[in-house]
Amino acid sequence: MIEQKRHAPRRYFVDAQGRRVLIGLSSDETAEFEALDLSSIEGDVTPATSDIGQGLAGENEVRWLELYRKHEGAWRTWITQSRAEQPTAFKLY
Repeated sequence: MIEQKRHAPRRYFVDAQGRRVLIGLSSDETAEFEALDLSSIEGDVTPATSDIGQGLAGENEVRWLELYRKHEGAWRTWITQSRAEQPTAFKLY
């Protein structure tokens, strides 16, 4: 069960090797997602001014979005299940 009153739930877990792994992704997919995410922030992708650069940037963006959607779907399912498992407060009126 997760405490949601004070903190947003984490979107990852720590695997047996001590690596952070995003919910719904493998450790390799998590590493790929984070590398793609970082490269887009740092501008590390090939500039989109050439046809080759546009293709590379576009492929990276598509792959990032695939991984994000996979993670987001699994996370939403996980959070819904976690909320369903929380006990309801008993109130006397």
